[in-house]
Amino acid sequence: MSTILLVEDDPDIRHLVAYKLEKAGLDVVAVADGLSALREARARPPDLVLLDVRMPRMSGIEVCRELRAGPLPGDVPIIMLTARSRPQDLEQGYAAGATDYVVKPFSPRELLERVEATLARVAR
Repeated sequence: MSTILLVEDDPDIRHLVAYKLEKAGLDVVAVADGLSALREARARPPDLVLLDVRMPRMSGIEVCRELRAGPLPGDVPIIMLTARSRPQDLEQGYAAGATDYVVKPFSPRELLERVEATLARVAR
C-alpha cells in the first residue's frame, strides 16, 4: 500500500482528499502545515506528497524545496495542489521540485487518477 503525505491547511479540502484517497486503498498521513509535513516526511518517508502552496508559517514552495534538499529521495513525486494558476506560479512550483501541479477547484476523481498514474510511473 502506498503512503501519501497530504499537506493542506483547509480542513474541508484535507478531509475530502484524504477520504477519496483512503477509499481507493491508499494510506494517507494528513497534516495542516509545512512544518508538520517536514516532520512527517523525516519520520515516515511517503511514496507521494500532495502539497498545498498557500499555507500559514511556511509556503508549499518552501516545503517542496526543503523536501527536495533533505528528507525525501529524489524520485518521490510531489504534486502541488493550489488555487494559484498563473504561468509564473506553475514555473515556481516546478522550479522548487514539483512533479505535477493540480489547480483548485479540482475534481476529486481526476486528482485520484493523477495520483494513481504518478505512483504507477514511479513503481516501474
